[in-house]
Amino acid sequence: MRQTKIDDFLELERRIEEEVNRSREKDKILFQQAKLASLGEMIGNISHQWRQPLMEMNSIFLPIEAKITLGQSLENSEILEAIEKLNSITKFMSDTIDDFRDFFLNDKEKTRFKILEQINSIINIVSTGLKTYNIKLDIIMKKNPEIVGYKNEFSQVLINIINNAKDELISRKIENPYIKISVFEENDFVIVTFEDNAGGIRVNPLDMIFEPFFTFEKKNGSGIGLFMSKLIVEKNMQGKLKAYNKNDGAFFEMKIPKE
Repeated sequence: MRQTKIDDFLELERRIEEEVNRSREKDKILFQQAKLASLGEMIGNISHQWRQPLMEMNSIFLPIEAKITLGQSLENSEILEAIEKLNSITKFMSDTIDDFRDFFLNDKEKTRFKILEQINSIINIVSTGLKTYNIKLDIIMKKNPEIVGYKNEFSQVLINIINNAKDELISRKIENPYIKISVFEENDFVIVTFEDNAGGIRVNPLDMIFEPFFTFEKKNGSGIGLFMSKLIVEKNMQGKLKAYNKNDGAFFEMKIPKE
């Protein structure tokens, strides 16, 4: 009897070890799939990230082209403003390539940067697209904290979440659409939150939105944006990225340690 119990225990132990190893293998496969999606299929993902900046570039040229066509005069300040925006957009597009290329490398250097610096760089890129659809963007900065991390990857997280909110606001034809970004400190953490009034995340369980290749109510979605965002925040910045439904829309909370 005692030998039987020992044999049963050993068999159970063996099965547990097999399940753990099988689970680890699944994690490795999933990680490799994510790596292939962001690196091996880089062109498709870059096109997804570049769609908004390219639209912004087009929207910058349209009023200039209209004035030239109608024989109206162009102020130097208008041309200089357009050039400044174009420089910002092309820099972001170049940085996007670097981000995808270096996403899973371990020899990247972390830098100390201010949150507002990155938010401003993103606003420069998305502002025209938001204005086109009358989407109001509010930025509430209780402080302008510094964090240590990969600032270009941090920008990718910002633009992914903003673009997701924008897409939902447009597709659902929301009246008086808005996106609100709040930045504050809480103990040893920097908190960045994103709110919108697009009606909330219609997925159950809600955390499915962070799974690789998951798309919902999006015809041209790649299903990689939020998955990558969570990886960047939690793997590369040792923080947390969570999503909730709050009031009349989605609520994303990014929690990053100061050091």
